[in-house]
Amino acid sequence: MSEKKSICVFCGSSGKVDQAYRDAATKFGSLIGERGYNLVYGGGRVGLMGLTADAALAAGASVTGVIPKFLEDYEVGHQGLNELIITDNMHDRKRIMYEKADAFVILPGGLGTMDETFEVVTWTQLGLSKKPVVLANVNGFWDPLIGLVDHLVATSFARPENRNIIQVANTLEDVFPFLTAAPVTHGKVESKWV
Repeated sequence: MSEKKSICVFCGSSGKVDQAYRDAATKFGSLIGERGYNLVYGGGRVGLMGLTADAALAAGASVTGVIPKFLEDYEVGHQGLNELIITDNMHDRKRIMYEKADAFVILPGGLGTMDETFEVVTWTQLGLSKKPVVLANVNGFWDPLIGLVDHLVATSFARPENRNIIQVANTLEDVFPFLTAAPVTHGKVESKWV
């Protein structure tokens, strides 16, 4: 990514998590700004989402949040962003985040984070996307998920070449080389079902 690009971060909205995950969200937000990237994320002011956004803003990044109206109505939308896009539903939220992003980084999070992640991974598997997807494996948080994906491959529910769609960075600094690497490849879609 030679020109200024946008990283979409998927992460948890809970603030009641281990301090190590909170610190990682703050640090990654800072790294985004310090390295000249912009941030696209789910638009919340709470949890890891809010910490990432605040740190990215403080480090000079332009930050775009995308939040569905029903969540904005709960007053969890971050009002201090460069841009806050309010959507009608969750599907539009994910579509807009995808359109505005050049790469996806997944910090620790819950079911919503996994939903967002696997939608992008599936699009890549089907040849609809070539944008990098990187798990930031903070303190081994994603080890069980990585093991599950490896199990899917081992039992032939996922193709071996599609395992590489999900890049794994064991430190926050290790995320960035994946963002500048060659586009992710996928298996032949027509061979997926045989």
